[in-house]
Amino acid sequence: MRVLNLVTNADSQFFEAQVEELERRGVEMTTLSVPGENQSQSVDAGTEGSRSVWDYARFYPSVLAHSLDGYDLLHANYGLTAPMALAQPRLPVVLSLWGSDLMGQYGPLTKRLAPMCDAVVVMSEGMAEVYGGDCRVIPHGVDLDLFEPMDRDQARDAVGWPTDERIVLFPYPPKREIKNHPRARAVVDRVADRLADPVSLRTATDIPHERMPYYLSAADALIMTSRREGSPNTVKEAMACNLPVVSTDVGDVAQRLAPVEPSTVSDDDDELVAGLAEILRRGERSNGRENAVEISVEQMGARLLSVYESVAAA
Repeated sequence: MRVLNLVTNADSQFFEAQVEELERRGVEMTTLSVPGENQSQSVDAGTEGSRSVWDYARFYPSVLAHSLDGYDLLHANYGLTAPMALAQPRLPVVLSLWGSDLMGQYGPLTKRLAPMCDAVVVMSEGMAEVYGGDCRVIPHGVDLDLFEPMDRDQARDAVGWPTDERIVLFPYPPKREIKNHPRARAVVDRVADRLADPVSLRTATDIPHERMPYYLSAADALIMTSRREGSPNTVKEAMACNLPVVSTDVGDVAQRLAPVEPSTVSDDDDELVAGLAEILRRGERSNGRENAVEISVEQMGARLLSVYESVAAA
């Protein structure tokens, strides 16, 4: 099977993992990326950036030319690639929605175009409810061979963190407003007032993907205070490393963390503070990894391949 991918951010780690896993399953993948700048560290979901309508318009000739080159289907990754995908005349279209393309400012456009596609994939049940149409829920997968638990002190030595303080990891750039770093800062400050041990909030940005397991293993807890999410890979990667998570109730986080202990999911700051304080007092790892099998990259690949086969056969 030959698949033509359209994407706004070809450097996204979960997209790269998706391509690698499907290629491992025998799918020939070609990726076209929208031209223009992708300001992944400063905008919602890292996909819109400073691109203009012209950038998307000049993307179409390349899409059209490739669509006539013997592919079996076109996979549009992120809602803003849907117009170019649907404008080509030959290939059936699978559309994957990543989160902000459905729940952000481009949501109305996405909802108009998605039903025209041959299959729609969303990351969580919550996204499926927002979309309201026929779709498949297939969250991005986690490489469980890469993301696995390791000794905390050895991990801290590897990343240069001190061993004499409780460290809470905020895994996003503080300037990404949708991630709400000020709220995370306020929660951690309140927790620090309750504990005898020093508590610090640290970020890990612009880190090579293969290094992230060290940061997740070096931290005592992960905090996520996002205003909205689809199916955040950071939470799933933390689960794979047995890192306790404290999070706002966004995307599929509550579903993923329901069997994980210790963890806290709430939209109430008092509950987030209490949950994080208890996690840091206990100083224990979670049982997240034993609940991470269903979100492995292998499971994702098998489900996407099933969608491909059904669309190509129709």
